[in-house]
Amino acid sequence: MTKVLVTGGAGFIGSHIVEALLEEGYEVVVIDNFSSGKFDHIKDLPVKICPFDITDPRVIDVIVDLHPSFIIHQAAQVSVAESVHDILHDENVNVKGSLHVIQAAIRASVEKILFASSAAVYGNPMALPVTIDHPTLPESPYGLTKLTVEKYLKLAHKFYGLSYGILRYSNVFGPRQDGKGEGGVISIFADRILENETPIIYGSGEQTRDFIFVKDVAYANVLALKQQENVCLNISSNNRISINQLWEKMGKISGFSFNPIYKAERAGDILHSILCNEETMAQLEWMPRTNLENGLRETLFSSKKVLQK
Repeated sequence: MTKVLVTGGAGFIGSHIVEALLEEGYEVVVIDNFSSGKFDHIKDLPVKICPFDITDPRVIDVIVDLHPSFIIHQAAQVSVAESVHDILHDENVNVKGSLHVIQAAIRASVEKILFASSAAVYGNPMALPVTIDHPTLPESPYGLTKLTVEKYLKLAHKFYGLSYGILRYSNVFGPRQDGKGEGGVISIFADRILENETPIIYGSGEQTRDFIFVKDVAYANVLALKQQENVCLNISSNNRISINQLWEKMGKISGFSFNPIYKAERAGDILHSILCNEETMAQLEWMPRTNLENGLRETLFSSKKVLQK
């Protein structure tokens, strides 16, 4: 049975990837320090769990001893706002931690490492939708750290023959998400609905995002394990919606009708974002299977986010 190591496998996206791998018959090992990941996400799954922090250099030996065939590297500091607030922590987790994982992948002679990158590497788009060859000019420390790891992976292939796949996620959303990360606005809105509180929108609300359902992201990761090596692909819906329209849609689904409070936009936020996924669909033979409305329904009515009406 092929062994796949998932760093951050108890997290929002990571736990869905773990489930998708198990469905395909893989043996799965999870490394997670449970700082944001939750044991409940994976406790009932037939996986080996290693409670370890990727920022600890000893994780290199841990991974080498596990000797996985593949690594899916999801563990990260995922908040743009937090990266602006504490650039040293952002660098420590996203760059140094990732280098530990890359070094382990080299020493363990893994077949491939998949890296969870981000639309944040592009910065403010010069044209929409953003294709994979768009210039990378990140506007936040978070985007910079993701781009830095991408470059390290390319050098690791050049010097050590490490095969990689870089998956640049748009705004991921779905069950188990907290309010952090690029798709966190949906989780925050869901919490406001559950608590019967007025939502807060930063900026005008006319900023647009490309939301992709977490199970579609997990599916893309599973396909990318065995598809072409050394590729960089956008994982996205190739559709965008404004934050105001998103709130309106979630309000209709839940029957919640509070008008939002508007506050100043946050540093590091991008005005408009939509990623082109045509190359991804061709190379991975993948396409999103869950549209925004159905994904929102599943998100809202999962884990008691919203009491179904």
